[in-house]
Amino acid sequence: MREIVLDTETTGFDPESGDRIVEIGAVELMGHVATGNTYHQYINPERSMPAEAFEVHGLGDEFLRDKPKFAQIGQDFLDFIGDSKLVIHNAAFDIKFLNAELKWMGLPQIPWEQALDTLAIARKRFPGSPASLDALCRRFGIDNTSRTLHGALLDSEILADVYLELIGGRQPDFGLSTKPEKKEGDTTPDWTPKPRPTPLPSRITPQEAAAHTEFVDKLGDSAVWKTL
Repeated sequence: MREIVLDTETTGFDPESGDRIVEIGAVELMGHVATGNTYHQYINPERSMPAEAFEVHGLGDEFLRDKPKFAQIGQDFLDFIGDSKLVIHNAAFDIKFLNAELKWMGLPQIPWEQALDTLAIARKRFPGSPASLDALCRRFGIDNTSRTLHGALLDSEILADVYLELIGGRQPDFGLSTKPEKKEGDTTPDWTPKPRPTPLPSRITPQEAAAHTEFVDKLGDSAVWKTL
């Protein structure tokens, strides 16, 4: 099953008032595992950047001036997502903007049912609790220290980890090393998960590691940890 974890950055809140998309980031999942295949594009919004939006994502007029317009990348974006489920935090916001840009180009709209809203999932699982991306990172112990400003690709990568926690853990099954049986006529290419380009940092602090070593030493030479 292919899913696309997606995020956008914009000039504001309402495309009907002239706001535009300035960045799209997307991460591909197969069987709930990141493949390493991503989509990332900065976009010239053909208008000036409001100060309030610049404070959120740091994308200014000078930086975006030589970037392609949405009309130049819209079809490539649709080709990347295909008919895969789109995993988005506050999906109504991003789909509203994407469909506005696609409509202005005369391209097909993204069906609302194609989107899966992680904000709605989080609010259902943890009613009354903060459900922002930062709050969910804190809840699940996901490192988001590099998120000093909003960025579409970085936020998509973080959201992919949050999404896997929301649906029950980062390893939903133990069949990752086996190839699924194909149905007759299925032309989907074979896929197996790839290792992360950069291993995740250890979550064990030096103090915790030292405490564990001290505990094992007290158990003697027969402790199982010393035989592994």
